[in-house]
Amino acid sequence: MGWEALAYWGKDVTRVEPLAGGSSNDVWSVLIDGRLAVARLGNRSDADLAWEAELLQYLDRNGLTVPAPIPTMDNRLFVGGLVVMNYMEGGPPQTASDWRRVANTLRELHRLTAGWPQRPGWKSSTDLLHADKGTRIDLAAMPSEAVIRCRAAWKRLEGRETCAVHGNPNNPGNIRMNADRVALIDWDEAHVDVPDLDLVLPHNAAGLQGVAQDSAAQASAAWEAAVCWKDDYAVKRLAEVRAV
Repeated sequence: MGWEALAYWGKDVTRVEPLAGGSSNDVWSVLIDGRLAVARLGNRSDADLAWEAELLQYLDRNGLTVPAPIPTMDNRLFVGGLVVMNYMEGGPPQTASDWRRVANTLRELHRLTAGWPQRPGWKSSTDLLHADKGTRIDLAAMPSEAVIRCRAAWKRLEGRETCAVHGNPNNPGNIRMNADRVALIDWDEAHVDVPDLDLVLPHNAAGLQGVAQDSAAQASAAWEAAVCWKDDYAVKRLAEVRAV
C-alpha cells in the first residue's frame, strides 16, 4: 500500500522529513493534527508488527519511555507495513553516567518482560545452538569454523532466564535521553533472549564483572557477527570471538 496508508491516521497527516531508520525501513517525521510523530514503512509481517506493538504498548503502560504506536482512526496499530509512533525528544548518551542510566533502563525492560513470548520467526542465541536460521541469521552462510566459535560463545548463556531484549542498545543513535528520562527507540532488533546481550555497553555501564562480563561480550560479538554476516562489521565482530 505504501505511504498512502497515512490517510488511515487522518486526512491532514503530512510527511516532514526523512529520518535515519536502518536499511530495512523508510522512516519519516510526520505531523498529525500539528503533533510531531514518527512513521516507519517496512515489509515486516503483520504477526511481527503485532508482537512489536504489543511489547511497546505494555512497556509504555508500565512506565518505560518508548515510541508507543499511535492507532489509526479505526484503532489499528499498523496498516500495510506502516506504523506511526510517538516522537521521542532528547539526545544520545555522552558520558559514563549517561550510559549507567541506559543500563538501569534496560534492566527495567528485562524485569518487566521476564518470560515474554518470542518474536515470530526469531530465534534466541541459545536456540541457535541447535537451529541454523532465525530471521536475519543464517548460520549455513557462515564458515563452519565461525559457527563453532559463535555457538561456543552462546553455549555459555544456556539455561539462563530469558526476556525481551532491545537488541541494539549500545548504538547511541538508539537512545534519546534528557535530564528526566531515557527513551529506547528503534526496536527492529528486539526479540526474546538472555538479558546479558543488552548489557554490553560503553564504559561497562552495566557493571558486569569477571566471567559474566566475558561471557556477555563474547556472546554479543558472536550475535552481531551472525546477524550482519558477511559485511566488514561482521568480520570485525567475529574476530573478537575466541577460537575453540
